Amino acid sequence: MSDVEDYTGRTGRNETREEQLDRNWAELLQELRVLQTGVQILAGFLLTLPFQQRFETLDDVEVGLYLANVVVAALTTAFILLPVSVHRRLFRKRLKETLVSSADTITKIALGGIALLSAGTAALVFDVTAGRSAGITAGGALLGVMVVLLVFVPLRLNKRASGKASPRPPGKER
Repeated sequence: MSDVEDYTGRTGRNETREEQLDRNWAELLQELRVLQTGVQILAGFLLTLPFQQRFETLDDVEVGLYLANVVVAALTTAFILLPVSVHRRLFRKRLKETLVSSADTITKIALGGIALLSAGTAALVFDVTAGRSAGITAGGALLGVMVVLLVFVPLRLNKRASGKASPRPPGKER
């Protein structure tokens, strides 16, 4: 399990619980900064499309896919910003553990939004440039790859790490 998910295990770090929560919070914020950049680039791309001449030639399916991508981009952006809003509400209330735990969950949801947004954008681009079947194939394939990379690879690494975990000396706090 990760530091964020399990505060009872041992990491071998010599840090207090508060130091660990501060470190986890800083790491989550850095991850959210990376995610935000990617979402901003995709959203910016999507927002320029209606101003292109070819946009008027899109069929109903392509327009629907475009609008769904815009909604996913907006919602994903909201999820990426949500931990900052939660932090503002919980600031100085000694609820860092709640903040870190909720931000961890929110970040996982944002990763799912990015997977959907990436697959949906690829599906739209392939549909417009190479046809409907190419769009469905590209979107489905990319979504499958994203699920493997964002879900199964971390689960596999966690399983592998759990199997190789060596016992830590007693008294070493996380």
